[in-house]
Amino acid sequence: MSPTAAGITFLLSLIVALAAVHVPLGDYMFRVYTSEKHSRAERLIYKAIGADPHAEQNWGAYARSALAFSAISLLFLFAFQLVQGLLPLHLNNPATPMTADLAWNTAVSFVTNTNWQAYSGETTQGHLVQMAGLSVQNFVSAAVGMAVAVALVRGFARRHATELGNFWVDLVRGTIRILLPLAVIAAVILIAGGVIQNFHLHDQIANTLAGAQQTITGGPVASQEVIKELGTNGGGFFNANSAHPFENATAWTNWLEIFLLLVISFSLPRTFGRMVDSRKQGYAIVAVMATLALISCSLMMLFQGQHHGTVPTAIGSAMEGVEQRFGVANSAVFATATTLTSTGAVDSFHDSYTSLGGMMTMFNMQLGEVAPGGTGSGLYGMLILAVITVFVAGLMVGRTPEYLGKKITPREIKLAASYFLVTPLIVLTGTAFAMALPGERAAMLNAGPHGLSEVLYAFTSAANNNGSAFAGLSVNTVWYNTALGLAMLIGRFLPMILVLALAGSLAKQGSTPPSIGTLPTHRPQFVGMVAGVTLILVALTFLPALALGPLAEGIH
Repeated sequence: MSPTAAGITFLLSLIVALAAVHVPLGDYMFRVYTSEKHSRAERLIYKAIGADPHAEQNWGAYARSALAFSAISLLFLFAFQLVQGLLPLHLNNPATPMTADLAWNTAVSFVTNTNWQAYSGETTQGHLVQMAGLSVQNFVSAAVGMAVAVALVRGFARRHATELGNFWVDLVRGTIRILLPLAVIAAVILIAGGVIQNFHLHDQIANTLAGAQQTITGGPVASQEVIKELGTNGGGFFNANSAHPFENATAWTNWLEIFLLLVISFSLPRTFGRMVDSRKQGYAIVAVMATLALISCSLMMLFQGQHHGTVPTAIGSAMEGVEQRFGVANSAVFATATTLTSTGAVDSFHDSYTSLGGMMTMFNMQLGEVAPGGTGSGLYGMLILAVITVFVAGLMVGRTPEYLGKKITPREIKLAASYFLVTPLIVLTGTAFAMALPGERAAMLNAGPHGLSEVLYAFTSAANNNGSAFAGLSVNTVWYNTALGLAMLIGRFLPMILVLALAGSLAKQGSTPPSIGTLPTHRPQFVGMVAGVTLILVALTFLPALALGPLAEGIH
C-alpha cells in the first residue's frame, strides 16, 4: 500500500470510529448533565467544598464560580512548582530552574487548558508535580470548558429563566462521570501498547540502534498522556511530546491518541441536540465541524505530501521532523487534529513542515479551534459562529435573526462579535509587540518570513489555548513568559465570560415560533453558510499576517 493510500485509510478509520461513538457518547453526556441524581462520591465533594447541588446560578454567579475555581487552581499550581524541590519524587538537578516567571507561565498554561510548555518536562518537573499538579489540571480545566458549553446550551434550551445550572455540579460531573472513567480505560490500553507508567526517575534503559544503552527518565506517563489527549490539553511528560516512544509507542497508539483528542468534542453536538430537543440541530453543528476538519486535513496531507525541494523530491514527501514509525500522512492527520482542537500535542515537528503545511497549523488555530475544537470550548465557539451566521442571514433578507427560537437582538450580537474579536486582537497585538522589541525579536532562531511565523504561531497558540509550538523561538524569558501567560489568561476567560453573558441573555427570552421567513438552521444550506462565514471572517482577519509569514516563505 502506498503512503498516500495508507494515510487515507488511516483517516477513514478515524472517521468511522468517531461516527460510531457520536450517538452513544453524546447521549451519555446528555444524561450526565441533565440527571437530577447525585452519587455518594459527588455529595461528599459538594459537602467538602460547601456547594449546594440543588441551588442553580444565574450567569453572573456561574461565571464568578468558574473564575474563582480557576484562580485558586492557578495560585496552587504556581506555589506547588516553586516548592517542588522540598517534596518527594522531585528531580535533584533540574536542567531548567523553576523561576517565578516560568512557574507563572506554566500555571496559567495548565489552568487555561493551553498546556504551553517553555521547558523540557522530564528535566524540569518532578513526578509529584506532574501527577498532582499538571495532570489534575488536565482533568478540571477540560471539565470547566465542558461546563461553560453546557451552560450556553441551557441558555438556548430554557425559556423565561434566569438560571443556567450549577457550575460546581457541572464541574464535578464532567470530571467524575465523563473524563475519569474514559481516562482509566484508555490509559490501560496505552500501557498495553507500550506507553510507560512507573515512578522511576532516571533508570529507564533504552537500547539504541547502534547497540549502546541510553538512560531515559521514566514516570507516570500513560495516566498523563491519556488525559492530555482526552481533555484536549496537550502538555507532554517529555519534551518530545507525543513523538516520544514512551508517550506514543506505535502506529496504533498514534491512531488512538488522535481518536481520544477528537472524541468528546465531536460527540458534544449530539448532547447539544438532545438538550435543545432537536437532534437535527446537533447534526448540523457536527456537520460544520466535520466539513471544516476534512477540508483542513485534505490540504495538510496535500501540502506535506508535495515533492518540492531536493530532499522531498528524492524521498517522495516532506519527511523532515517526522517520526519514521508514523510517516508523513499520519503525522499530518495528527497535526491537523491537534491544531483544530485546543490540544497542542505533537507527534512531529511543526517548524519543519512545508511553508504551506505550517500555515495550515496556524490557520486551524485561527479558526477559533471549532472543528471540533477544545473539550467544551469547541462547541460554544461553534454556537457563537452559528449566531453570527444567522445575524448575517437576517441582514440579507431584512428580518430579525433567530436561532433555536431565540431572537438575536443587538445585545446578543454584540456579545457574539466581541467573543470573535478577542483572540485576533490578542494574537496580532502580541505579535506586533514581539516584532517591535529588539530583545524579543532576537529570540527568533530564523530571520525573515519564517521568523515571523515562529512568533505569530506562539501568540496564536497561546491566545487560542492550543499550546503547541512552532519551535525555533526562545520563549523561556521573563518577557515571553509574562506576555504569553497574559495571552492565555485573557484568551481563555474573557471569551468564557462573554459566552455566559450570552447564555444568560438567551435564557431570559421566551420562544419565538418559526415563520415563513425563519432561516432553517438544520439543513445543508445552513451548514455551508456557517462554514463559509467562519472561513471568510478568519481570512479577513489573519490573511495580512499570514501573507508576511508562511505565504511569503512559500512563494520565495
